[in-house]
Amino acid sequence: MIEINQTISISEDELSEKFIRSSGPGGQNVNKVATAVQLRFDAVNSPSLPEGVRARLIALAGSRITSEGEIIIEADRFRTREQNRADAVERLVELIRKAAVKPKPRRKTKVSKAAKKRRVDAKVRRGDIKRSRSKVTRYD
Repeated sequence: MIEINQTISISEDELSEKFIRSSGPGGQNVNKVATAVQLRFDAVNSPSLPEGVRARLIALAGSRITSEGEIIIEADRFRTREQNRADAVERLVELIRKAAVKPKPRRKTKVSKAAKKRRVDAKVRRGDIKRSRSKVTRYD
């Protein structure tokens, strides 16, 4: 079991891993060894996630989610499978933790009369300054 927070934990059976060749520098080792991990998590069909968390997770995942609702996380930062696997799981856990936080509802506020008056007064002052810069026409 992977603990997300006190109320949410996901089973390791819900994750599927596929090891792929890593890109970038590394010499011949890159061409021989598949150390990068592609972690897949079916967010839409996961029984571990509450409905609100699932909706926020899908929105947060962005381009990492497929049309079937699977979140794909690729980790190739490290040179070993174990480190990349741990990195991918940690990134998934952080994503789910972020989705588990319910956003604070926005309260509509009204601009006070004093603030409106200050804004208009500032605009009038600025207009006066600009008006005083204009050319003075002389009548002889």
